[in-house]
Amino acid sequence: MPLVLRHSHGKRSMSRILITGVDGFTGRYLAELLARQDNEIVGISHNSISAPVAGLAMSHVCDLANSSELNDIIADIRPDKVVHLAAIAYVSHGVIEDIYKTNVIGSRNLLEAISLAGGVSAVLMASSANVYGNRISGEIDEEISPDPINDYAVSKLSMEFVTRLYKDRLPISIARPFNYTGVGQSVDFIIPKIIDHVRRNDKQLELGNLDVARDFSDVRDVVYDYAALLSTPDAIGKIFNICSGKAYSLHDVISIIQEISGHNFEIRVNSDLIRNNEVKTLWGNRRKIYKFTNRNPSYDLRETIEWMVHAAK
Repeated sequence: MPLVLRHSHGKRSMSRILITGVDGFTGRYLAELLARQDNEIVGISHNSISAPVAGLAMSHVCDLANSSELNDIIADIRPDKVVHLAAIAYVSHGVIEDIYKTNVIGSRNLLEAISLAGGVSAVLMASSANVYGNRISGEIDEEISPDPINDYAVSKLSMEFVTRLYKDRLPISIARPFNYTGVGQSVDFIIPKIIDHVRRNDKQLELGNLDVARDFSDVRDVVYDYAALLSTPDAIGKIFNICSGKAYSLHDVISIIQEISGHNFEIRVNSDLIRNNEVKTLWGNRRKIYKFTNRNPSYDLRETIEWMVHAAK
């Protein structure tokens, strides 16, 4: 069981925060932020971490499906707070079994391990706005009943139901992030994919359905909301949309990228890239998260894309 750093279980003045999926896109930004806020960051990753994670004091490698090993790790870490980010996060991931094994079974194993170890003051579970399904128009608030239409969304809603089994044992809150992006996100996702195309100076880009609209946030805003919820006791037991409150069509996104980069390219629609059960519009209502965090996003989509385009040069 690889360890970066050992620790004692004596008194500590700072909070020890466990982040699962610490080496992922979101985990890296969250670890750095929470470390800057004078917390001790401990991580769990599925594989050995290939590049340093800023702010990370200790890491373990563990498959969350391995409940016995996970129980031992959590008992050793004894976290004060937990943020659960580890998941199959790509909607079109081809192996359905992996989606459910990781997103549902892995989440339940983690909650059981935390419950057995005890002593936590906050657990934040990252779900997804995909659970809302195919809402044609209008903004989506937390009172809208989920209606998932793909396996990824079903797995995330199932994870939310699993948390109910622990509501009397653990101080859990749930985040439902809408789409978000930033430097370092995989090119499997739409904005990094287009920007990578610009970086390579390609003249043509194949995409799937262009008639979709998404609420895009900046990853730096998302992790600030996560950190705020983690330190807000009144958030326990509640569900929060993490969003910008604005919808951008894919046509808008392409235009912004072309304008900022100065690179024009032809868009070719490839029917093989169009997902079955594509969610047409996801646009979040941010009022609830604002009430608990008292902050609006620091970055709009244009600023985020400028950051990403310049980083890609």
